[in-house]
Amino acid sequence: MAKPNYSYEKRQKELAKKKKQEAKRARKQGAKNDEAPADDK
Repeated sequence: MAKPNYSYEKRQKELAKKKKQEAKRARKQGAKNDEAPADDK
């Protein structure tokens, strides 16, 4: 039986975490951009 490749699993988990954080950051950035024009009106 083949042994599990934990380093691959860890890398995939880190990539998923990074992707999630980037999406959250982008969403926050979008929220800031949406608020700015509302303040100008």
